[in-house]
Amino acid sequence: MNFKAISFSTGLMAFCALVYGCGGKAGDKTAEAVVPADPQLVTLTAEQAANIGLKTSSPVEQEMSGVLKLSGQIDVPPQNLVSVSIPLGGYLKSTRMLPGTHVRKGEVLAVMEDPQYIQLQQDYLIAKNRLGYAAREYERQKELNSTKAGSDKVLQQAESEFKGLSIDTRALEARLGLIGIDARKLTENSISKTVYIYSPISGYISKVNVNIGKYVTPSDVIFELVNPEDIHLNLTVYEKDLDKLVVGQSVTAFTNDKPDRKYATKVILVGHSLGEDRSAEVHCHFERYDKSLVPGMYMNAEIRVKNSKEKVLPDEAFVSFENADYVFVQEQARTFRMVPVQKGPSENGLTALASANLDGRQVVTSGAYSLLMKLKNTEE
Repeated sequence: MNFKAISFSTGLMAFCALVYGCGGKAGDKTAEAVVPADPQLVTLTAEQAANIGLKTSSPVEQEMSGVLKLSGQIDVPPQNLVSVSIPLGGYLKSTRMLPGTHVRKGEVLAVMEDPQYIQLQQDYLIAKNRLGYAAREYERQKELNSTKAGSDKVLQQAESEFKGLSIDTRALEARLGLIGIDARKLTENSISKTVYIYSPISGYISKVNVNIGKYVTPSDVIFELVNPEDIHLNLTVYEKDLDKLVVGQSVTAFTNDKPDRKYATKVILVGHSLGEDRSAEVHCHFERYDKSLVPGMYMNAEIRVKNSKEKVLPDEAFVSFENADYVFVQEQARTFRMVPVQKGPSENGLTALASANLDGRQVVTSGAYSLLMKLKNTEE
């Protein structure tokens, strides 16, 4: 009996110890659990605030005449882009043109040949001869009719023949002009199976779409030419800045490769049609042509915008983290929240707030980077 009592008592004590131990561990875990901290909040002690020289102030309204920074690329107006084709088609006999070749207006671009050129010249010369005969016959019948020696019907027939051949001759003359043949100089001894294609502008060849021996139709583009002397800069401006731009505004442009080399341009057109990204186009004209600037080249631009009243903070109030800009706004005494913002133009140590309404809020203006380091070190 005593042995059983001892065994029971020992077992009961072990069970209680097990239950107490489990309960104690659960209680310890509950005691250790904490609510996760807000990753955008940072709190300082009074000593820390004094050490970093913490200062705060509210955004103030001030007139700014900042610089608007834009980007875009060099473009060519439609009137300076020319597609060259031949209205009657034909075979390309020869050309020396390559992409990038500079040409003058009136310079021969290519030589074309086709039997239809011969036929067209033949038809014109025949029609011209018949027109000469018809003209003389018409004059003769008018003279006969005036003396009543000829009938009205014969005169009308002669007149109809003369006018019909005159129309045919003029039409053939116009068709010859389309392929560059001067009908006034054409004789039976100058009929040729080849015609020349001349450059309509001065500039350079941007594309050559045919090869020797290829037949091209009237709709085929043989060459594409560009006149670069009237190139312009096509910039992209977002909706919020569109009202800051006007025609005639001066713009300073530069390339990424040579940012120190500035190009003077002026705004000639401000688009008012917004794209899906809420942006519009601004066209600027270069005041001086530079051969090193070619269509398609990317450029940056700076525009001095009109004076406008903006909510501003000292430059020291802004911090950058992971390609974004932030400020620290006071939530409680020595507790601050990191708030994302967009920066506007900067001038004389002040930067405008392009987003986030912080009117009446206290924003850290000195010690912001110290707060950022403490916040991010605490997270880690």
